[in-house]
Amino acid sequence: MPRHFSSAFFKIVLACSAAASLAQAEPVFHNPIVKQRADPQVYLHTDGYYYFTATVPEYDRIEVRRARSIDELGRAEPHVIWRKHEHGPMGAHIWAPEIHFIDGKWFVYFTSAPAEHIWDIRMWVLENDSADPFAGQWIERGQIQTKWESFTLDATTFEHRGTNYLVWAQHDPALKNNTSIFIAKMKSPTEIDGGQVELSRPELAWETKGYAVNEGPAVLKKNGRIFITYSASATDANYCMGLLTAKDDADLLDAKSWSKSPQPVFATSEKNHVYGPGHNSFTTTPDGAFDILIYHARSYRDIKGDPLHDPNRDTRAQVIHWRADGTPDFGEPK
Repeated sequence: MPRHFSSAFFKIVLACSAAASLAQAEPVFHNPIVKQRADPQVYLHTDGYYYFTATVPEYDRIEVRRARSIDELGRAEPHVIWRKHEHGPMGAHIWAPEIHFIDGKWFVYFTSAPAEHIWDIRMWVLENDSADPFAGQWIERGQIQTKWESFTLDATTFEHRGTNYLVWAQHDPALKNNTSIFIAKMKSPTEIDGGQVELSRPELAWETKGYAVNEGPAVLKKNGRIFITYSASATDANYCMGLLTAKDDADLLDAKSWSKSPQPVFATSEKNHVYGPGHNSFTTTPDGAFDILIYHARSYRDIKGDPLHDPNRDTRAQVIHWRADGTPDFGEPK
């Protein structure tokens, strides 16, 4: 091989290697990525945009914003797609919206209560058949009916082996706790099909600080398993994340298919001054090389008054690492 060809060849190899290394570089996020937005969800769509929804501090509207990168979401213009009703259903406590693209349509799942009975919390759905969720019309598709008319919130949905599932939090009237985590098959994007199955209830010490709560489920499929994270305890510095795990070939509607991690997998970091991390969602880098945890937390421990009236739960992001046994290592909140 001529020397000049050999030199050029190795330069190309080195350039390709450097490009590959750059492409696989672990992303760094400048937290918090969005200020004063709780219960965050980030959805990476096929159009290359990250779509972001979250609870606004006023609890009165649903916003969607989008950007080409997660770090840019804080600078993206919020687009209000819906506002609460002045009277009647969907008139108070507009919480935890999630945007999903299902069978060619956009759906937003959210929590609300009647204006006159603000703690009668239930799950509701909006639909938009436009290819662009910033265009078209958002139509109210009503309440998602479950087994009981009880405190119900935090719907999320996922598809597995051709079946769509809904996962949510609800109070079982027969139990002396706040909420448990449930799953059901979906008949359509607005209805569950058949009975619901309880996957987890707050029983461990770290799940019952302040309130006995399991809420805010989020689904991650990886390494032959289905992982469901959830949040537990009061929404102050005690708030933390638990983990449920099932094999991906198991019957997901059989509670015995799921195991609960005995300790929280993500909790307050005094070292990093990040308090009460939780109500998360999952996304990936555009190339799918890295899984990303999206969550909210405060930058201080002490809260004056009711934590629900403190607006400073900020949205944060960080890379998920994976252990040799295929389970997620969320590390410490940053």
